[in-house]
Amino acid sequence: MEYDLKRKKWDISNRKCLMVAKSIISDAIRGSIPDCDTAIEYLKKVESQFTGSSKAYVNSLIKKLFNEKYSGGGIREHILKMSNTASKLKPMDLGLNDEFLIYLVFASLPKEYETFVVNYNMQPDK
Repeated sequence: MEYDLKRKKWDISNRKCLMVAKSIISDAIRGSIPDCDTAIEYLKKVESQFTGSSKAYVNSLIKKLFNEKYSGGGIREHILKMSNTASKLKPMDLGLNDEFLIYLVFASLPKEYETFVVNYNMQPDK
């Protein structure tokens, strides 16, 4: 008898959790996740859905770093934007070392900044 009461409470709680989880998730994501009997199973499927998308996010960040070109404006903002993009890779254990980031920044600069690059390369303590 006691088990039946607890099971009924659990069923009600589980159903409410599923309704809340499904109502919060956008329609595009919800459509790609199969229905489950328990909220725990549903949340695990949601988690597995986003594991693949984090790889796509890493891929887009790396492409952005390698294809980034200086488009005018402040050089400082350009360097900070590239540094910010590189810092987003660190939590995913893909952080770039500073020297490599510097060379990526130099590669993104136009010819008019060539003296800046040459002066940096001539420094003995680089």
